[in-house]
Amino acid sequence: MIKSQALTLVALVSMSGLYGCSQSETDMSSSMAEETMVADAVYLNGKIITVDDDNPKATAVAIKNGEIIYVGDVRGATPLMADSTRQIDLQGRTMVPGFVDAHGHVVSAGIQAASANLLPMPDGGVNSFVQLVDAVKAWKETATGIEFIEETGWLVGFGFDDSQLEEQVFPTAQVLEQVSQDKPMMIIHQSSHFGVFNRKGLELAGITDCRKEVPGGSIRCEADGQTPNGVLEENAFFGALGAFQAGIGEAYNLNLFGQGIQNFARFGYTTAQEGRAFASTVTTAAAKAAQGALPIDVALYVDYTAKDRLDSSAYYTGSGYDGIGYNNGLRIAGVKLTIDGSPQGKTAWLSQPYFVPPEGQDKDYVGYAAMTEEQVNAEVMDAFANNRQVLVHCNGDAAIDRFLNAVEKAAQEYGQEDRRTVLIHGQTLRKDQIGRLETLDVMPSLFPMHTFYWGDWHKESVLGPKRAAYISPTRDVLDAGMIFSSHHDAPVANPDSMRVLGATVTRVTRSGEVLGPDQRVTPYEGLKSITIWPAYQHFEENVKGSIEVGKQADFVILSADPLSIDPLSIADIRVLETINDGQTVFEHPDM
Repeated sequence: MIKSQALTLVALVSMSGLYGCSQSETDMSSSMAEETMVADAVYLNGKIITVDDDNPKATAVAIKNGEIIYVGDVRGATPLMADSTRQIDLQGRTMVPGFVDAHGHVVSAGIQAASANLLPMPDGGVNSFVQLVDAVKAWKETATGIEFIEETGWLVGFGFDDSQLEEQVFPTAQVLEQVSQDKPMMIIHQSSHFGVFNRKGLELAGITDCRKEVPGGSIRCEADGQTPNGVLEENAFFGALGAFQAGIGEAYNLNLFGQGIQNFARFGYTTAQEGRAFASTVTTAAAKAAQGALPIDVALYVDYTAKDRLDSSAYYTGSGYDGIGYNNGLRIAGVKLTIDGSPQGKTAWLSQPYFVPPEGQDKDYVGYAAMTEEQVNAEVMDAFANNRQVLVHCNGDAAIDRFLNAVEKAAQEYGQEDRRTVLIHGQTLRKDQIGRLETLDVMPSLFPMHTFYWGDWHKESVLGPKRAAYISPTRDVLDAGMIFSSHHDAPVANPDSMRVLGATVTRVTRSGEVLGPDQRVTPYEGLKSITIWPAYQHFEENVKGSIEVGKQADFVILSADPLSIDPLSIADIRVLETINDGQTVFEHPDM
C-alpha cells in the first residue's frame, strides 16, 4: 500500500468515529476497514525508534501484507485491529528499523560460518600459532568440520590476524603442516586480502615459484628467494582461491550461502550485500533465489571482471536510477571495483609511507594498487555510460585519488546525474578529499569499526598516531553536509550491527583508547548510518531504512535502547528478533 492511500484510510476510519453518518456510509466505512485496513499485526508497548525525523518515536506500529500501515500510539492503532490481528507485546523492548548492510560479503560469509574460527579475542580465541593449530584440529573433528572437509576436500580456517598474534607475523606453510600434510589446507586472514596455504594447497593452486609476478598481488618467499612460503597477498590469493572453489558442489555452495544469510539475519540485517561477486558467486546466488524467496533481501554487486553477467541475468533490473526490483529477494545492483588492499595487512595504497614497513620492505613502502589507472578510468567510464551504480574499494588515500580522478573524467563525459557512486572503506580519507567527494557526489561508506579491531595497530604500526586518529572521519563528512554509511565488511568481522554502531559512536580501541575523539558521532547519527543512510546508498530510501507508513515491515527488536544507554555499552546490546517483510527470520532464545 502506498503512503497516501494508507493515510487517507486511517483518516477515514478516525473521522467516522467523530462525525455522524448514514447507515449506508457507516456500512461502507466498516467494509473498507475490514477489507483494507484490518492489520495483520500490531506491535505494542515498546520503545519504537522510527529513524523518521518528522515522527521520531512511537509506541505502536501496524502492518499488513508485509508493509507498514500505521505508526503512532495505541489509540490510533485500535481501529485497525480485529480478531484476526496479532497483537505483539514488545514488553518495553526497543524496536528500530531493519538494518541495511552498507558493505559486506554475504555469500562468502557462509564459508566463515562453516570453517574453523581463527578470530582473535573477543570474537574467537586464536592469539598465537599454537592456538591456531589447535583450533583447526578441534574443528576438523566436529560435525560441521567433517561435513566441510567431505564436501570441499579442504581444511579451511578463517579470521587469523597477525596484528593480534603473539608472534606478530604471518603463519606460513610450515605452521599449517602441523595440521595436515596430505590434505590441502588454507587459512584466510581476517582482512580477506591474504591467505596461507600448506604445501598440498600450493601444489593444487599451481604455485611453485615465488618469483612469478602477479599484477596487484605477491607470493611471499622462503629464505632461498624462490620457494613460496605459503603466504599469498591480494590478487595472488584471489587467483589461488579457484583451486579451493573448483571442488565445491552446487548443493554445498547453496548451503554455505544459506548459512551466510542466517548469520546476517541474526545480527538484525534485513538487507544484506554481496559486495564483490565473481561469476561463480552470481551463479550460486541466482540458484538459491530460484529455489524460493530468500529470508532477507540481498543486493549483489558484481566484480568488474564478471560484468557480462549483468545483461544476461534475470536478477539485474537496472541500477537504482532506473528503479529497483528484487526477484525472490535478490537483485544485482551494480558493479564493484577494487583499487587497493588492506591497511591492517599493509597492502592499502598510501600517499605517504607506512609507519612501520612490513617485513621485507623498506622505509619508503606505501603499498600498491590492484588496478592500473587505465583500468580504473575505463571501468568507471563504462559504468557511467551504461547507467550502472559503481562501488569502489579504496582504503589508501592514493587509491582514493585514482578513483576520484576517474569519476571526475566520467562526470565530464556523461554528466553528474543521481548515480550514487560509492567509496567503500575510505579509511585513510584525507580532509581535502572530503570536498572532492561532495563536489563529485560520491557517497562514502566508511569503516569506523576498524577503530575497535585495529585502532591500536594503526596507531602503533600501520599509520602512526596522527594519521590513525583520522581513519574513517565520520564527523568531518557530516560537517561537510554529506551523509555516510557504516559497515562491517563481513566476513572481515562478524556482521555485528551493534559492534558497528558502538564503534561508530565511541571510536574506542581494544585497549580502551578513544581514537580520534573529534570524529565521533551521536548515537542517533550512528543509527542512521546503518538504516536510512545505507538505504539511500542502495536507492531504497523510499521503501526501507525507517519505520514509516508505506515502507516494508522490516524491524529489529533490541535488548536495550542504543540512544539512551551508556554509549560504551552499545556493543553489548543483543538482537532479540529480526523481522523482514513482517515475518520473523531470526529469534534469540531469550526472546
